[in-house]
Amino acid sequence: MPTSESHRNTRQNMTAPGKVPEEAVKGLTAAADRTQRGPAPVHLWNPPDCGDIDMRIAADGTWFYCGSPIGRLPLVQLFSSILRKDGDRYVLVTPVEKVGVKVDDAPFLAVELIHAGEREDLALTFLTNVGDAVTAGGEHPLRFKRGAADGLKPYVKVRGDLWALVRRALYYDLVALGSCEPWRGESWFGVRSLGVFFPMCPASEIEAL
Repeated sequence: MPTSESHRNTRQNMTAPGKVPEEAVKGLTAAADRTQRGPAPVHLWNPPDCGDIDMRIAADGTWFYCGSPIGRLPLVQLFSSILRKDGDRYVLVTPVEKVGVKVDDAPFLAVELIHAGEREDLALTFLTNVGDAVTAGGEHPLRFKRGAADGLKPYVKVRGDLWALVRRALYYDLVALGSCEPWRGESWFGVRSLGVFFPMCPASEIEAL
């Protein structure tokens, strides 16, 4: 566990504008790197809370540190592998510490959709901006949220309580693959994947899509 002095020095580095995140969050990067591939078992870790750092994930999936975008995809992928949601707060977690980060909408962005099969056999696989691949179904549900100005916003669950916002262009692909089915005693428009029906809106509101 870091000493109070080393932690204070780290916090000073974190708050210095323009610093490269590798140096400021060296411990986080090293811990993520040890996972080698895939997400770390962050659900098993309960380290001390070291407060928040000036890191933000924008709605378009871009990660920022001290107001500057993190341009290195491998570094973003490392950070994403140790991301967790605790209640309403997003945190980067290692076995020895956790720090809070800000997320504007969802932590991930679904940037590609691959669909195979038809009707009951349809499978919808989403690729995220950080390299995750998830197939919508019971373990990775789709949900649809009404946006303030841009209609329905689809999300797919990636892991834990971490979701990916589905890119707008892919939303129209989902609509094209959708159909009306009975749901809770009414006719709803939605889309299927791995045999699970995900309702989007009542059938009477299809034109609004």
